[in-house]
Amino acid sequence: MRAFIFPGQGSQAVGMGKALADASPVAREVFQEVDEALGQNLFKLMSEGPEDQLTLTENAQPAIMANAIATLRVLEKEGGVTLAAKADYVAGHSLGEYSALCAAGAFDLATTARLLKTRGQAMQAAVPVGVGAMAALLGADIETAQKLADAAAEGEVCTVANDNDPSQVVISGHKGAVERAVALVKDYGIKRGVLLPVSAPFHCPLMQPAADAMAEALGASPPAAPLVPVVANVTASPVSDADTIRDLLVQQVTGRVRWRESVGAMEEIGVGQFVEFGGKVLSPMVKRSASGEVETVSVISMDDIEALLKTL
Repeated sequence: MRAFIFPGQGSQAVGMGKALADASPVAREVFQEVDEALGQNLFKLMSEGPEDQLTLTENAQPAIMANAIATLRVLEKEGGVTLAAKADYVAGHSLGEYSALCAAGAFDLATTARLLKTRGQAMQAAVPVGVGAMAALLGADIETAQKLADAAAEGEVCTVANDNDPSQVVISGHKGAVERAVALVKDYGIKRGVLLPVSAPFHCPLMQPAADAMAEALGASPPAAPLVPVVANVTASPVSDADTIRDLLVQQVTGRVRWRESVGAMEEIGVGQFVEFGGKVLSPMVKRSASGEVETVSVISMDDIEALLKTL
């Protein structure tokens, strides 16, 4: 069995999608449709930068999605295959869940772009700059990370935001609490704590205003049932019901990204191949999270697409 997976924030880079657009009219159509949906020249920003503008959450989120979907569409249209025929499940990391749902037909491309623009703006607006922070704990398992977060909180918010793999957990919350946690890592046997260059504390209770904004946005643009089940970040289990998907996307804004558990759930169901579109971020996490031998494939370039087509 096979899962198509989609990366989250942090996988953006100036130049993303340019080679694909140069090589394929299908990719160009995707980028043009996203630009029209947003009323901005996002593809120019992706291609040329500046990096600080591309890194802004409201730009990075739709850009990462557009890049991933362009890669998938080239595979489908130029390769003559369909996601429904070649994937048993889809999943994505944080904003990547929207890419996964777009890939599986739950949202159209324009709607996905607009939802992610709204999501990025709402997440940025939820907490004033400098009030929140996030940190990656390297060499930490989930239980140790949670104990550290609880000890560092001291009445503030400090919680596990991303359970990425058995050796990497990300915490999120008030800046002071997260900085205290980083200072305490050695006491908990954690190799390193690294403050992340993010503009807001994602996936923690401080994001509640953004969750409220997404509840409204998803109420106005609800998902349809996907062609294949999506393994949801919040539950780490497959879901196909459209109303449940909408509710989980709202919960996802403040909830933990249970990526390690999602990989485990897919592996348990029988997924043996994970194909990552538009990045090489999730594949190493999958390898570290899987209990047995699984195959990972990263698809970014035309060469990658052609190589994948030979194996599908």
